[in-house]
Amino acid sequence: MAILVMFRHGQSVWNLENKFTGWVDVDLTDKGKKEAKEAGEKLKGMHFDYAYSSDLKRAQETLKIALNEAGISHVPTTYDKALNERMYGDLQGLNKADTAKKFGDEQVHIWRRSYDIAPPNGESLKDTAARVIPYFEKEIAPKLKDDKNIVIAAHGNSLRALIMFLEKMTPDEILNFEIKTGVPREYQLDKNLKVIKVKNL
Repeated sequence: MAILVMFRHGQSVWNLENKFTGWVDVDLTDKGKKEAKEAGEKLKGMHFDYAYSSDLKRAQETLKIALNEAGISHVPTTYDKALNERMYGDLQGLNKADTAKKFGDEQVHIWRRSYDIAPPNGESLKDTAARVIPYFEKEIAPKLKDDKNIVIAAHGNSLRALIMFLEKMTPDEILNFEIKTGVPREYQLDKNLKVIKVKNL
């Protein structure tokens, strides 16, 4: 049986400022660093064979702080843009409230919460899943099937794609599924990656 733990990065500067972040490489806030440490507290006593993060520093820093806090060092770590946040295109850097005033609440809600409608020049959740899940199946799944324990630090939408895949959720179910910053979600998986048990730590 393999253990997979994944968590969303701690609060970023643009989370705090209520901006669409996407692929813009912004730092963690002090609160975000605290959330990363709290995630690490929950990982104490666990063993991981491999660690993964996105290509963005808010996820990488969260992972580093959490593993350090947990006393877990020397874990082979891979950073890959396949695990990046959803690309928000023309909305990146815009304040969410201002964007709603500009385009209308309904249109922004569609961009944010529909499964397959992307913002201008950006990705939908379906597009995000189309890069996250093949990467997971190629790079991470074989290790889990070999009973290796893995930890992933990533983003709200890249993690939604993985959770949808692992828990066999519908698009509607995953769009209404909230992922809080810095809260580890632990999966116990069998050889076929069937979920035996799942819980937030």
